Parts: sequence; C-alpha cells; structure tokens
Amino acid sequence: MLIAFVVLYLIVTIAIGLWAARRVHSARDYVVAGRSLPLYMNTATVFATWFGAETVLSVSAEFARSGMGGIIADPFGSSFCLVIVALFFARAFYRMDLLTIGDFYRKRYGRAMELGTSVIISISYLGWTAAQLTALGLAFSTLTDGAIPLHTGIILSAAVVLGYTIWGGMWSVAMTDLFQSVMIIVGVVLIAWVVGDMAGGPAKVIAAASEAGRFEFWPKAGTKEWLAFGTAFLTLAIGSIPQQDIFQRVTSAKNEKTAVLGTILGGAVYFSFAFVPIYIVYAGLLVDPSLVKLLSTEDAREMQQILPSFILSQTPLWIQVLFFGALLSAILSTASGAIIAPTSLCTENIIKPHFPRMSDRQFLLTLRLVLVSFTLAALLFALNSKKTMYDMVQSAYTVTLVSAFVPLAAGVFWKRANNVGAIMSAIFGLVAWLAAEMLAGDATVPPPLVGLGFSIFGMVMGSFIPREHAAASKG
Repeated sequence: MLIAFVVLYLIVTIAIGLWAARRVHSARDYVVAGRSLPLYMNTATVFATWFGAETVLSVSAEFARSGMGGIIADPFGSSFCLVIVALFFARAFYRMDLLTIGDFYRKRYGRAMELGTSVIISISYLGWTAAQLTALGLAFSTLTDGAIPLHTGIILSAAVVLGYTIWGGMWSVAMTDLFQSVMIIVGVVLIAWVVGDMAGGPAKVIAAASEAGRFEFWPKAGTKEWLAFGTAFLTLAIGSIPQQDIFQRVTSAKNEKTAVLGTILGGAVYFSFAFVPIYIVYAGLLVDPSLVKLLSTEDAREMQQILPSFILSQTPLWIQVLFFGALLSAILSTASGAIIAPTSLCTENIIKPHFPRMSDRQFLLTLRLVLVSFTLAALLFALNSKKTMYDMVQSAYTVTLVSAFVPLAAGVFWKRANNVGAIMSAIFGLVAWLAAEMLAGDATVPPPLVGLGFSIFGMVMGSFIPREHAAASKG
C-alpha cells in the first residue's frame, strides 16, 4: 500500500511537470518562467527549494546529536540569506532584467568574470544536487526494506527528477513546487502532532531536549570554536547569495514588489517549518531510545535514517503515507531547482557566447541537453560521496563564499569595483581557501574564513588599480 502510494505520487508529480511544460514557448519561459509568477507561487518556490532532504533528514538528526549550535548554518544561516537577498539584492537583480546571475558578472565586469563565476557556481551545485539524489535513493531503499539498494535508488531518483524537469524547466519547477509545498506543510504538521502525542506531548519533548542541553546555542569554548561557529553561519548566510536558484526565483516574479515580498515570505515560512522535523526526530528518540545509537555510528550518513526508520517501525500506515509524501515533496522540489539552475548558467554563460547566432529553438534544445549532462554528473558525485547531506550542502556553498560573493556585493554596492578587482577577488579567495584546507591542519581560523578574507583583500587591492588599466583588461 505504501509503495503504491509513492508510485502514484511520483506519477502525479511528473504529470504536473509535463502539464506545466505547455507554457514553455521560449528560453525565457524555461529559465525564469516568463517573469510572471504571482506572489503565492513565488513564495512557494522559494520555500520548497530551501526545504530539502537535508532539512528533513540531516538537520533534524544534527540537532539531536549536537544541539542548536550544531545547526547554525541551516536553518539559521540559510534563512538569513533570504532576508539579505530580499532587502539588499532583489530589487537590483529584478531591475537588471537578466536571464542568469552570470549575466550580472558579464554586464558589471566583462566576459572573463562571466565565464569564471559561471563555471564555479555551476560546480558548486554538484554537492547540493547530489545530496537530494542521495536522500531520494535512501527513501526508495528504506521503503522497499533494502530490495532497492541505495546506489540503485540514487540512479532511480535521478531519472525521476530529470523526467519532470527536462520539458518544462522553471515552469515545471514552479508548478510542482506549489503542489509539493502544500504536501510538505500539511504532512509535517500532522506528523508532529501525532508523534509528539506518542512522546507525551510538546512540553515533555521540549523539556527533554532542554535537559540534554540541546538548546545551547552559543559556543562555550575559545576563539577557535567561535570562528568555526561564525564561519558555518556565513557559509550559508552569504555564500548562498551568488547562486542561480535564488536569482531565478527573484527574477521569476511578476514584478519587483513580488520579488522582494516572495523572498522574505519564503524565508520566513522555511525558518518556521525547518524546526518541525527537528521536533519530530527528538520526539521519536523519546519513543524509541534504541535509535540513539545511529547518532554515533562510524558512517555519519546512517544518522539520517533515524526519522524514516522511526516512522516505518512505530507509526500507523496513514502517518507513513504522510511522511513519505512530505519527504518526497521536499526532495523533488529542491532537486529540480538544483539542476535547472546550473543548466541555465552553463547554457547561457558558458556555451552560448561561442555560438552568437544560436536561435531560441536551438537554445532550448541546448538547455535540455545540458540538463541531462549535469544530472549525470551529480549522479556520479552522489554515488561516490561519503558525506552527510548537511555536509554536502555546506561544502557546496563554501566555493561561492570564497570566490563569488565579494565580486557580487561589490558590483552592486561599490562604484569603484572593477574587472581587475573582481578577478583578483575570485582568484585570491579560491587559492587561499584551497591552500588553507591543505596546509592549515588544525588551525584556529577556518579555511573558508581565510578565503573570504583574501577575496575581500583582492577586490580592494585590484579596484584601486588605475581605471585605464582595468578597462584595458575588461572583455
């Protein structure tokens, strides 16, 4: 019965994606949904993109293991990111009327920065997409009690996501996100209500977490711990700003006001509902204490099985149906956004400049071919990675934190920022971060913070080079 529901759910999702594809008549429709999404759809797609597998399975388990301080990156950093985008970047993005964030780097700094940042940002999506494919593969494996091995499940998940995204692009993502947002919100609220009652009620669950010190937020040790804490926050709070998925959601809105309000509302809804799976997991551990052993296994990925294992072993069928409906919704909505974003960047900013006479029809075909190629690359990454989903997401945003954020922020807010400064910022940040990763060992300052510092230094130093030299290097 449960497997039948899952199959039916996947069929409905694919059908919605294919139905939405009827609205795609141009590349602009495919990439930014024709810049026509109303507020409710814009809010839904922001929320659904952030509320992914790591929120349901990995962030919740990380809280159970490390407490509130262990989830500073997500949901705290990720939610704060959306507030920053809404208040400081959304209007600028929308007014420029661009197709991708790579277009911003070209318009502000020139072709070299467009190419470099587009490659870097596209690569950063591999980890995020792989996290969603891994989660969906885990869901398939759990549902079939291991009859579908994890690796086979990951391959199947890639096929499902590709199946409903390839034809409709951003329109398919937006339509399915709306459906999936409803499934997520209804599902997790009802599950929290039932599982909380099984554990003795909200007061007992919250008291148990408090007694175990899980609400301790600030680091209690020295400088090293504080820097690690701050770096984890910054990685998602600002490292995820120069990302195509956020840019697409802002520029898909029907007007500037909707772009700002939809981003804020999506972030607020996400922050609120991110704590519901956390509550469910902690309540589940009170009901079935044997699951606590998963928090200390050698393979950190196993702790992500706490919630699905509990749901399958301790709850009635209707709760299992709700849970896997919400879980599949969370995974599919995030995964679809995670593959359409780099696809847009690669096609518009890496491939198209080499074929200036490419027609809109040829551009659409290229978008779909790149979508398949990127999905295959993310599939290989997922099949070979040993990291948890939480770690994969943080790793993805570290790349853009040290190389793309400073040129973006300076390009919007600092008139003196120029091409030389942007290139030096990206190169200095990447090289310093990689060097720190290889050489620092157990250093006090985390490598991403080193990279960010050098990125700022490169931008300032390069931008004070005389304007005539900067202009000569632009292009």
